[in-house]
Amino acid sequence: MFEHKKMSGVLAPVVTPFKHDLTPDGLALAKQCHWLLSQNCGLAVFGTNSEANSLSVEEKIQLLDVLIDGGVDASRMMPGTGACAIPDAVCLTAHAVSLGCGGVLMLPPFYYKGLSDEGLFRSYSEVIQRVGDVRLRIYLYHIPPVSQVPITLNLIERLLKEYPDTVVGIKDSGGDWENTKSMIECFPDFAVFAGNETALLKTMEAGGAGCISATANINAAEIYDLYVNWRAPEAQDRQQALNGLRGLMEKYPMIPALKQVVAHFTGDEAWVRVRPPLIELSEQQREDLLAALAARNFSMPGLGQGGV
Repeated sequence: MFEHKKMSGVLAPVVTPFKHDLTPDGLALAKQCHWLLSQNCGLAVFGTNSEANSLSVEEKIQLLDVLIDGGVDASRMMPGTGACAIPDAVCLTAHAVSLGCGGVLMLPPFYYKGLSDEGLFRSYSEVIQRVGDVRLRIYLYHIPPVSQVPITLNLIERLLKEYPDTVVGIKDSGGDWENTKSMIECFPDFAVFAGNETALLKTMEAGGAGCISATANINAAEIYDLYVNWRAPEAQDRQQALNGLRGLMEKYPMIPALKQVVAHFTGDEAWVRVRPPLIELSEQQREDLLAALAARNFSMPGLGQGGV
């Protein structure tokens, strides 16, 4: 029987670098992924902050191949493979599984609103059946503030009953701690990840699996430190420090802000590029953000040359 350890810890929805023509830069992405791995951070490539829905299925497949060819550990990857079209989700998911990815993070089909649990169950079931691989491990992606399509406790219960070895966890980005807590309490063997590090301590205390957070792109080591030391007397102080940096980053559009920070600490201004409809930070925003980071003595050791 195929056995697969559930993923846990801290993962980053890795920001995606683009070249001048706005095609993805796979080599730069691989370099960034290696740095994140060195910070004890897993790789949720093609997450929300990866500009995933601005990338085509073909581009994602090519990027996965580049990452594997570049020596990135597939078992530490949880690529986002959800899509509105079932064939797109199946194609990308099957490829991720074939490469040995530790799991996939799967949005529900998000274009149509007001969907029933029955419709969502059929969608997930269709993907699972078509991929048809015992190695498939799905982590559901609950992000109703963006998708407007919630993943309910009843839907989780039904998926676990039908596919107990395939549907193994969830990222809860709903912003409602009581919902996250309910997921952990209702499904003890289900790997529940907080949607960002501000709920990490509570998630660990309740029996959760960790967090998948945008700011892990720049602060992975500190987030991981709380993940492994959540029982320590100073855990609450560590949580507050994480909350402070998260609050700072949330003052700006998150994706261009993250890319600006990476650009600054790598010394590579190419990182500031985003695909339309997103736009980069204004000059004033950039100056304010970097000044605020300097005031916190923030750094990203080992990432590259440069610093605030």
